[in-house]
Amino acid sequence: MTTIDLGVPGLGPSGLAGVPALAEGETLTRKDFAPGNEVRWCPGCGDYAVLAAVQAFLPDLGLRRENIVFVSGIGCSSRFPFYLDTFGVHSIHGRAPAFATGLATARPDLNVWVVTGDGDALSIGAGHLLHTLRRNVNLTILLFNNRIYGLTKGQYSPTSESGKLTKSTPAGSVDAPFNPVSLALGAEATFVARTLDSDRKHLTEVLGAAARHRGTALVEIYQNCPIFNDGAFDVLKDSEESQARLVRLRAGEPVTFGGPDGTANAVVARRDGGGVEVISSEFAAAQGLAPIVHDPAADDPAAAFALSRLDDVTLSHVPVGIFRNVSRPTYDDLVRAQVDGAVSAAGGPAGDSALAALLGGADTWTVD
Repeated sequence: MTTIDLGVPGLGPSGLAGVPALAEGETLTRKDFAPGNEVRWCPGCGDYAVLAAVQAFLPDLGLRRENIVFVSGIGCSSRFPFYLDTFGVHSIHGRAPAFATGLATARPDLNVWVVTGDGDALSIGAGHLLHTLRRNVNLTILLFNNRIYGLTKGQYSPTSESGKLTKSTPAGSVDAPFNPVSLALGAEATFVARTLDSDRKHLTEVLGAAARHRGTALVEIYQNCPIFNDGAFDVLKDSEESQARLVRLRAGEPVTFGGPDGTANAVVARRDGGGVEVISSEFAAAQGLAPIVHDPAADDPAAAFALSRLDDVTLSHVPVGIFRNVSRPTYDDLVRAQVDGAVSAAGGPAGDSALAALLGGADTWTVD
């Protein structure tokens, strides 16, 4: 089994705690999670790469397939549960987090995932997403961001850049786009990360850390739509361009990037008045400025938020990796504790006797 280093030790029980594991000596492979259905996305869609990575990664969790469930809303990405041999729910537009919250709360024996897109999650589903992050429900959210509506044929989305020409904005979008990572950090999400559909190794590492986090984990995945927004992230996939643009965040390490052979020619340093900025390593040395050291386990999300603001629609500097990974009580654990407390206060174990005690208690009334 592959071992994933979260980079943030000592943050409490794993998100997999309570989910039945495979029997000793039993193993699963990628084929066990591929049901054999014909996968129907457009040729070249980034969803294929994410699906392949998830199918290959799931055996590493060591969980029974019947204890894993994927919930989706509406959109191209929301076909995802159909292509995995686990339980799945293809739910309502924007409401996947609400469905998943119910599952995670009622069934602590399930490993719950949400698969959504930038339109599904950040437009009609924005309220559900924000409150799921705020509540810290124990589930993992994969947010596929291709900056366009694909299923409905090319309208602009909440992450499309200003001025974007689409079928619904023929004169150019006048909206300011969301930054999903900034949004999640502002909602006090306990785990926030970003990765790319084309970087299999990085994607798998981030998925492993997210799955093992107890609480809501949001992973934004930059993903290509070859039909309606082709090449949106090509500069991040070109070997030379990516070296100069991708800011790889690693716990406990200085935030540097851009140089050949892993040497830095740019650093991220704190600027006067708060926030961070990118400066050349030569200028930093001359001014005695040290690069910031990334700490995803910091209680205050301000530094992670500042890093998220380096990214903009030009993709000049794009931080990828785990922005935040902290421990906080989860919504579903707290709800179950409340229920257990109510049952105990009613004078009996869960079941008919507890219900009878509640119905026959002093706080009752009669309706004629």
